[in-house]
Amino acid sequence: MLLETTVERERFAGTCYRAANWQCVGETTGRSRNDRHKRLNVPVKSVWLYALSATFRARLLGGH
Repeated sequence: MLLETTVERERFAGTCYRAANWQCVGETTGRSRNDRHKRLNVPVKSVWLYALSATFRARLLGGH
């Protein structure tokens, strides 16, 4: 129902995603999933979503 992608914030503004009607919904924390000891720093990324259906909210909430 939704597509998700991330864009490295320091390198790119996400202009193409914004122009294609993607929605920026937040940012990552700058840690990777393999960072068990909070030492690994990875770039902060913007999270972008694109709705594949106009009714995605109702469908995700259990409606039709």
